[in-house]
Amino acid sequence: MTSLTAHGEPPRYFTFPALAAAGLPHASTTRHCPGVTSPSQPTSPFTSDAHETLAAAGLDLARVAYARQVHGADVAHGLTRGGVAGAVDVLSTAERGMPLAVFTADCLAITLWDAESAALALAHVGWRGTVKRAQQSAVAAATALGASPARLRVAIGPSIGPCCYEVDEPVVSDFTHAFGETRWRRWARPSSNGRLLLDLWTANEELLADAGVDPARIENPRLCTACHPTLFYSYRKGNRGRLVTVAALP
Repeated sequence: MTSLTAHGEPPRYFTFPALAAAGLPHASTTRHCPGVTSPSQPTSPFTSDAHETLAAAGLDLARVAYARQVHGADVAHGLTRGGVAGAVDVLSTAERGMPLAVFTADCLAITLWDAESAALALAHVGWRGTVKRAQQSAVAAATALGASPARLRVAIGPSIGPCCYEVDEPVVSDFTHAFGETRWRRWARPSSNGRLLLDLWTANEELLADAGVDPARIENPRLCTACHPTLFYSYRKGNRGRLVTVAALP
């Protein structure tokens, strides 16, 4: 388990120690970060307060690229300018200093970076994105920019954990069809009310490894958004705000 580094009191955002030590400007916000709204709105999802807060992390939100996330696995490849990148859930770039952003409120935000090739990808991955293998689309997007899957540093942001993520149909049938009964059942356990608790963290770690990522290079704090309502928004808990994960090539 990875311990995150908090910034601010209460924390406005977290950073991942290995990504930070290697020199990647990035941030994973909490509900205390001001000025972050939904990317589905016609206006920018970032106010001047967010610009100021995340500038301290080395991120220039005047150049940020983001998407109208649709719970899929399509990619906006090799972005060179900011703004809305379309209806996709994976973004990639080789442009230094241009942040990529994905928005969450229980889903996983996955950051993938190869410092040697200067390739960066971010993915928004919920249960549908897991089934559609959005995490592997992100690996392929970084690889298309020259990354080696084995060199990628990967970070999984705070998201809903297997302690809280209850599922039934259609999740059960879709996971069974995508991964087979034997494999996906390793990612689930019975809940007290006869439903299933799903472990998207382990599922995505395994699927990243299937795509060539070194498991030892995956940072995952296993920090559940639903368990920490004073820190995070959680769709399952009725907190409809947005968290954002942002990263930019140095």
